[in-house]
Amino acid sequence: MALGLSSRTGDGPFVLLVSDRPSECAALERAIALVMDCWAVPAGKAIPPGRPHLIILDLPPTQAVALEPALTHRGLPVPRLVLVRGEPLKASPHVRQLPAAAPRQLVLANVFAMIEAVTRSVETRRQKLVGRVSDATAIVSELFDSAALGAGLQRADVERGTELVLAAVSEAGITDWLAEVWRHDIGVYQHTLGVAGHAASFGAQIGLSRIDLARLVRSALLHDIGKCRIPSEILNKPGHLDPEELRLMQRHPVIGADLLRAQGTFENEVIDVVLHHHERLDGTGYPDRLRGAAISDLVRIVAICDVFSALTERRAYRKPASPAEALAIMTDGSGHLDPDLLRVFAPVMLGGDALAA
Repeated sequence: MALGLSSRTGDGPFVLLVSDRPSECAALERAIALVMDCWAVPAGKAIPPGRPHLIILDLPPTQAVALEPALTHRGLPVPRLVLVRGEPLKASPHVRQLPAAAPRQLVLANVFAMIEAVTRSVETRRQKLVGRVSDATAIVSELFDSAALGAGLQRADVERGTELVLAAVSEAGITDWLAEVWRHDIGVYQHTLGVAGHAASFGAQIGLSRIDLARLVRSALLHDIGKCRIPSEILNKPGHLDPEELRLMQRHPVIGADLLRAQGTFENEVIDVVLHHHERLDGTGYPDRLRGAAISDLVRIVAICDVFSALTERRAYRKPASPAEALAIMTDGSGHLDPDLLRVFAPVMLGGDALAA
């Protein structure tokens, strides 16, 4: 049965059909729904959330152009079939065009071919994402293990991990990156990869250069490296830490910074993030009780990603907060996080995938 706007509730793949021709729209919707859920939206109605497999536009040119902002799904291109009225549109690799007067059988043949191609592409991207998450997890695990044993950190491994995160979030988006990371119960490594993913997405959204973006993600991958020397019973303890446990836990920034300094191959900006990502703008953080301008922009960005990740991750002793709940908690924490950056960060995380392909 064709699924209209009010009846579609699943989270699976779907085709979005936007049309101002009710009878033609209904016929296409019924046929498409035989192979994939179809969400038909009349012209002038709000576009629903979610990233469709395929978009079909059957509208006058002016209406199609006006819809463009609503159809840009989190920076990631969506394959599109446009039933053209008048002059053809400018050529685009993800847009196929047919005359609006084309026979329905021809339109459906193109739709089914595009669905098949997109399905293959999605599966290819999924397999690539799985591989990248697996490789990044292995790298982070090796970094933490090497640091715990007193062995040197391999700068090449850090660079490889950085590139894996950037490539995966760029291609799949932060939502799919996190979903794959969260499929594995890998404790501190999971948190590290979550923070790095958020940093990649947020840094791209605010327009960091490629060099600065790589430095940000590198800093995020290493921000908790000092936890390699914290006893696992403290790291994994459900509930509150006692004063002595808290004292030991709060040593991880200093431990991490000392490890990187001893290495001699990491930038001062990265070491600064590792040492100061728990500082607060009001001076109540640790370890140095920095305040205000003494806290660098890179530290401020990683601090936001760190807190957001911690609040939205699974924990044995609590349910994860939703993005909206996490952002409300972060906004209420006056004096902790940079309010200007937080205002930019909020719509990025509520919108999901932010890093353009």
